[in-house]
Amino acid sequence: MDQFTHPDPSRRAALRGFAAVAAAGGIASLMPAQASAAAKAAPVAFERPASVPGVQPFKVAIPHAALDDLKLRLSLARWPEQATVPDWSQGVPLARLQALVEYWQHDYDWRKAEARLNAFPQFTTRIDGLDIHFLHVRSKHANALPIVLTHGWPGSIFEFINTIGPLVDPTAHGGKAEDAFHVVIPSLPGYGFSGKPTAAGWGLPHIARAWATLMRRLGYRKWVAQGGDWGAGVTTWLAKQHADGLAAVHLNLPILFPPPIEGEPDKEEQATIAQLIAFDGSKSGYAKLQGTRPQTIGYALADSPVAQAAWIYEKLAEWTDSGNDPEAVLGRDQILDNITLYWLTGSGASSARLYAESFASDFSTQKLDVPVAVSLFPGELYHPPRKWGERAYSRLYYWNEAARGGHFAAFEQPALFTAELRRAFATIR
Repeated sequence: MDQFTHPDPSRRAALRGFAAVAAAGGIASLMPAQASAAAKAAPVAFERPASVPGVQPFKVAIPHAALDDLKLRLSLARWPEQATVPDWSQGVPLARLQALVEYWQHDYDWRKAEARLNAFPQFTTRIDGLDIHFLHVRSKHANALPIVLTHGWPGSIFEFINTIGPLVDPTAHGGKAEDAFHVVIPSLPGYGFSGKPTAAGWGLPHIARAWATLMRRLGYRKWVAQGGDWGAGVTTWLAKQHADGLAAVHLNLPILFPPPIEGEPDKEEQATIAQLIAFDGSKSGYAKLQGTRPQTIGYALADSPVAQAAWIYEKLAEWTDSGNDPEAVLGRDQILDNITLYWLTGSGASSARLYAESFASDFSTQKLDVPVAVSLFPGELYHPPRKWGERAYSRLYYWNEAARGGHFAAFEQPALFTAELRRAFATIR
């Protein structure tokens, strides 16, 4: 399975010439420093999973030529003029993106991100003809609860990296042994190091069935699932399908669109409906484009790292609880870890296709009769009222509003996110 986008021969030739020009012009650090390759991730105590038939160990090892190609493309970026408005209403402001790209080209070190991933056990397994990449980190604590965490778009497995330690090693992170989880974090099909579907059909219901196969293959007979964004869709369908062994689900984006209103909507319902109307009217262009023409936008995302960065950075800015300043909660390096993963794996088009598969059909309110827990974060795209959850989820047993955080809850506020999971699943163990 390819791990990266191969630079073509003409690019390689251009690189050789560019290196000489760059040296003469004094451009600093075209390539990551050698020392960065040995960067160490913060240690987490865990037990390495036992060998499982059909599951192969995986290690991230991006060739240096792919990083060189990225640096070259960034240096050759052609920029549009500044927007005619001073805010974000037309997209990412020019100065903000130029600053991010400048840092990406000269200061960012992918090898540190690579080391963070490789600090944890990673694997691939083939399900329904597709390679699925996943992290599998087992707790040292007895009776740990297995959990599958599913990311969304424009996120990745990086969303959950800072939650792994507290989840699998709670006694080292302010928790108790009985808070422990065995953690499974798959990359969605078409995302990151998972395979890219070559035919239609890998929508949310299919992914949910694949996740159930994965958990069964890993030997788990009782487990829970969590997700936001597309991850909420996968998790919802796991519950809808009554996946074997699934004991409960947790959603930080409950997919609750207006059910039949009982009488006139109250103020809380009116506020939620207004949020949904506003989102559809001025903030859903990305979804409509990816849902109808993923191949067309894919050409830009595959060819230009600046296009890929802008496409993701805008959402990290608008959807975090940061007032359009995602660096304040995520930092540039974590933002670029996520963006660079999309770039190096050429996932722009393949990730967008999930919208064509499921956005207009499967990403919808479902009646669920398994235990459901919900955590709402203040910066989320919309806030459905609890009464909608009670109408859709017959066994809703936990509903809480967190103090901080947005759409990327685990990424933005890993401690609060972890605390929510501990509380939500305490009665399920």
